[in-house]
Amino acid sequence: MSQEIKEDKKENRIDHMTYLPGMEKLESDIGQKVIERMEAYDYNKYTEKDVKAALAHEVCTPEDFEALLSPAALPFLEEMAQRAQRETRKHFGNSIYMFTPLYIANYCENYCVYCGFNCHNKIRRAKLEQEQIEQEMQEIAKSGLQEILILTGESRKMSDVKYIGEACRIAKKYFKVIGLEVYPMNSDEYAYLHECGADYITVFQETYHSEKYETLHRAGHKRIFPYRLNAQERALKGGMRGVGFAALLGLDDFRKDALATGYHAYLLQRKYPHAEIAFSCPRLRPIINNEEINPRDVHEPQLLQVITAYRIFMPFASITISTRECERVRNNVIKIAATKISAGVSVGIGEHIEDNENVGDAQFEISDGRNVEEVYQAIQNEGLQPVMSDYIYV
Repeated sequence: MSQEIKEDKKENRIDHMTYLPGMEKLESDIGQKVIERMEAYDYNKYTEKDVKAALAHEVCTPEDFEALLSPAALPFLEEMAQRAQRETRKHFGNSIYMFTPLYIANYCENYCVYCGFNCHNKIRRAKLEQEQIEQEMQEIAKSGLQEILILTGESRKMSDVKYIGEACRIAKKYFKVIGLEVYPMNSDEYAYLHECGADYITVFQETYHSEKYETLHRAGHKRIFPYRLNAQERALKGGMRGVGFAALLGLDDFRKDALATGYHAYLLQRKYPHAEIAFSCPRLRPIINNEEINPRDVHEPQLLQVITAYRIFMPFASITISTRECERVRNNVIKIAATKISAGVSVGIGEHIEDNENVGDAQFEISDGRNVEEVYQAIQNEGLQPVMSDYIYV
């Protein structure tokens, strides 16, 4: 394709900062504050003295958080891990919560260059019908798990709000806690899904750098940067009990993305004190038709730095360690800062039922394929307590 044609196609892309018709626009300044702080963040200015001071403070301020994410903090990983572990045990005891994701559809209308579900990637597409969703959930429930995370590709046409709501209603029969990781919605749609049984939503912002975001998200509703940025606040306005935050580490400058993720959660927690806050720390993983995708400059020490900084900054927040990471990393992180771990994971469609003909390809490659029993035992082997659910509904 000639450079001229490439430029023409780029010019025809919709403006990534302009809301599309039907997208709810909040009167909120949180997104602007997050971006301003991220853009002003100069992590190279922090010194050993700043890191020591941050670790000495009983309450971690946003400025301390910036110091803990800086390169100057890397030599202090052991001290950060010890502080993070103390905070984790203080607020969560020895509990490690277990869950599993269930992908019910992989149709997607977005063109995200790093994602296996993107609309231009030639993969097997599938969508589970209600009966198949119930069969999958019945099979998962046999493992003893009581929390499920329902996921779809980002296609309103193929996975509309009603379809997702019906999946939540089915899940209520088998699980005590229901999470959603689907496309961003308006607050009234989140309210509907909450009525159907959803407890929390997770939205990966991917990167908080709007110019980089524009180059990675070339088509679809996901291209609209501010609408995605404000998804968690719309969910809270819609009545969701909890919201999850994540940047996909390795897409851009991971230190700035981690700072923006943490500060975003911090500001929403202050505005909505009742909200349950959760972090995920995903790194890029290879996808179907592109084995070369891997995180840029985010190695295990940097990943641990981000996770421990989140815990020290927001000690009450839940932190999930996903199957994007290997067994060894996951076992280590639950001893230090993570409070939630997935098990028995499948990131394809319809893979929990044998002989299911309606099977769709996976979103990315997982690194830890242990089943529920194996993860449960691994938690116990670390002297920790596996917890399926601590919610009691009256």
